[in-house]
Amino acid sequence: MALQDMIDLLLTRRSLVARDMCEPGPSAQERDVILQAGARVPDHGKLGPWRFVIFEGDARQKCGEQLASIFQDQEPDADAERVQMERDRLLRAPLVIAVISCVVDHPKIPEWEQLLSVGAVCQNMLLAASAMGYGAQWLTEWYAFDDEANAVLGLREGERTAGYLYFGSMTDKPGERARPALEERVSFWGQS
Repeated sequence: MALQDMIDLLLTRRSLVARDMCEPGPSAQERDVILQAGARVPDHGKLGPWRFVIFEGDARQKCGEQLASIFQDQEPDADAERVQMERDRLLRAPLVIAVISCVVDHPKIPEWEQLLSVGAVCQNMLLAASAMGYGAQWLTEWYAFDDEANAVLGLREGERTAGYLYFGSMTDKPGERARPALEERVSFWGQS
């Protein structure tokens, strides 16, 4: 990728809403490249404070069944349409990857640095998918914070779901959205 292509990607990358994704998703080889890109982040002490849970094919539906069951137990008055929406959550895209934060207690590497590394993993994966021409979205919805849903993922003590990354093809490129004005967020130290 040429320098200007890389800069253009960084300046135009945009999340595609998961419900607007379609087949095909990344191939197994492309998925592995996305994972490799995720692992190429700043990681003080080489701790690798993250791991991945991949949902492809029928696994998306099977996990969705469990999410719907958890949701229905917690919201017994929910109508059938809402329960079906929960059942279909992971079917919105051909490939879904849960990024799990595995922060460890370390005398020299604070939790904050490890959490930032996990965030960088997610961003690198989104950028890699965008560079390949796929749509991508990072979501944290109720199931990312729910203890029962996290047990379905096999989270260990101290682990948390950083987010679910959705990947798929796009029928239309997403439009631009308003961004924060940089001049309101940049200061130069020592200058008034």
